[in-house]
Amino acid sequence: MSDEEIIKKASSENKVGNWGLGNEYEIQALLSKYGLPTDYITMDFTMDQIDKDTITLASAMTFNELGLIKNNYDGGYNYGDEIGVIDMNDEGVAMLEDNLFCTKEFAKNNPNTVKAFVAASMKGWTYACEHPDEAAEIVFKYGSSVSADHQKYMASEVAKLVTTDTKGNAVSASDVGKMDEDAMQQTLDLAKQYIKLDDATAADKLAKLTLDDIRSSDYLTYDGGAVEKSDLKVQLKWLPQAQFMGYYVALDKGYYKDNGLNVEIVSGGGDVSETVAVSNGTVDFGVTWVSNLINANAGGMELLEVAQVYQRSGLVLCYKKSQFTK
Repeated sequence: MSDEEIIKKASSENKVGNWGLGNEYEIQALLSKYGLPTDYITMDFTMDQIDKDTITLASAMTFNELGLIKNNYDGGYNYGDEIGVIDMNDEGVAMLEDNLFCTKEFAKNNPNTVKAFVAASMKGWTYACEHPDEAAEIVFKYGSSVSADHQKYMASEVAKLVTTDTKGNAVSASDVGKMDEDAMQQTLDLAKQYIKLDDATAADKLAKLTLDDIRSSDYLTYDGGAVEKSDLKVQLKWLPQAQFMGYYVALDKGYYKDNGLNVEIVSGGGDVSETVAVSNGTVDFGVTWVSNLINANAGGMELLEVAQVYQRSGLVLCYKKSQFTK
């Protein structure tokens, strides 16, 4: 069966799954592409539902859930090549994910600090992508939330997202952080279409947002100027994983200290989201998906993306091939 046939069959059976919470927009865009309802079954954060066939087309991140459903290490389901995937990049509905951001006010008042932090972080990402096995070991040392084997898998897959764009072109690891205008614009356009806000003022602001309202590439080059603030906190989107390996590498290798910075990495996934924590000044920087930042700014926050780490969407729909034979 073709990917289109698989998508239509799963949709007709109401067996397309996603977690929601802002992760659903690409899936909705994909369903709309094929003229289908944008409804989906809410998934938990395991792959039990596809394992038990209550969902036949399940959302997965290439660096996380896809590895769990395919591999046989601790926590894996060991389906191997029985699993097929439908890639959001190939389908033309990709939205960019992990980026580095702060408030607009912080960037304005601390330009050298932002540049120094971005430079050190991107140096960490460059090294991590060139040495993913070592990066996985470094993250594991800092309190990994997954097994060492899965961490290694994650690192190798995350490196692909950083060094390949949405069209499949190679991106030099030394160019990590750059903002591809076409991919950014598509992300904003899809966000405007699928983010639903009850507040009329927020909805109106969302409709009027431009790229200049959410990002700036002015902080991607650091000339060594004295930092305005040296003690910094960055909050991740989730727990310690190779999804964030560049920051742990930068910390472990001393890249932050080399730029005059004392950095604390704060795990996400708690009561306070990374966008809220940055907005209220609990932390200085955050790591989030671009759609989350767009949503936050529409709601009244004044956040600014200063580096785009992932150059490609890591979201796929996966399925058991045996469920889709003609």
